[in-house]
Amino acid sequence: MAARPDYYKVLGVPKNAPAEEIKKAYRKLARQYHPDHNNGDEKAEERFKEIQQAYDVLHDPDKRKQYDRGSGPFGVGGTGSAPFDPGNFGAFGDILTNLFGTSGGTGGRGRGRTRTTRGRDLETEVTISFEQSIDGSQVSIGVPTSTPCPTCHGTGAKPGTSPHVCPVCQGRGVETEGQGLFSISQPCSRCGGAGTVIDDPCPTCGGSGARRQTKRYSVNIPAGVRDGSRVRLAGKGEPGPQNGPPGDLYVITRVTPSPAFKRVGDNVEVEVPITIVEAVRGGTIEVPTLHGRKRLRVPPGTKHGTLQRLRGEGPPRLSGTGRGDIHYRFVIDVPETLSPQQAAAVDELSKVMNGDPRQSLFAAAGKDETS
Repeated sequence: MAARPDYYKVLGVPKNAPAEEIKKAYRKLARQYHPDHNNGDEKAEERFKEIQQAYDVLHDPDKRKQYDRGSGPFGVGGTGSAPFDPGNFGAFGDILTNLFGTSGGTGGRGRGRTRTTRGRDLETEVTISFEQSIDGSQVSIGVPTSTPCPTCHGTGAKPGTSPHVCPVCQGRGVETEGQGLFSISQPCSRCGGAGTVIDDPCPTCGGSGARRQTKRYSVNIPAGVRDGSRVRLAGKGEPGPQNGPPGDLYVITRVTPSPAFKRVGDNVEVEVPITIVEAVRGGTIEVPTLHGRKRLRVPPGTKHGTLQRLRGEGPPRLSGTGRGDIHYRFVIDVPETLSPQQAAAVDELSKVMNGDPRQSLFAAAGKDETS
């Protein structure tokens, strides 16, 4: 027969330890060896079971008396004790609920595990200038959100009390009904899917565990964002019910249009007016860039709408792989009115220029004879 386990030694307390000391020792060891904190370590799980069994005996005055007298079926494994069942821990299941959001569960495998609900994601918009979108910036935003109630610290329960595992769903948050070969699961009718119930709600938050508040954040806007880009702030969304993990905050950028540059994908486009003479004869002109000016060559005979590209001078790519380009679209500036001197110059020019440029069009259309 296996040796009788020393439960006092398991918990690291003397045999005359008061109930509060036993409870305190159990809390500390349960945190240390809980499977959720030990990545499924089998030795830690066995130690955790041993700690739970020791506390199950020593926290109960009647069981403790039997154990101290050497009577009662207390043991581990084949020593005559009932099989280990994490759902049968009685009062100290509430302690595990407070520590880990479970009721005696072991890494999700035991019964009575409460559901941890993630908070919802939030969205907000921020307006930035075109220059800020190119170079990046840091902006301050205010976001209406929920924060843990300062009275109950997010539990939703009146101070001095705590939520307990729902007796209907045993902490799973769902009820399952069998129908022939199939079963239907739906949110628990008692706890609404939370897995826990609150008998005495917090007087400050009414049991919600949260209060509304505007929180301010400094957001780093990366260089190269576009209108409608989403910047994610992990864990800055609504907190989950009853201290569940928070959601995320998404900041949507609204970029003020630039009077000179038009964003087109990873590139920007600029309309550059040129004179008729520059279009015909060509020349060197100055054009704006995102950070100054550069000289650009206009080839002779440039047509209206011709594009010329300046590589690697555009916005930074959000993927981190270099920069886009600047596309310069040449627009021939035709004056609406002419001075007498300009009109005379145009007349002289027309005399020496080539004939009707539309003749080739008519020839291609088979309409080269005069109607």
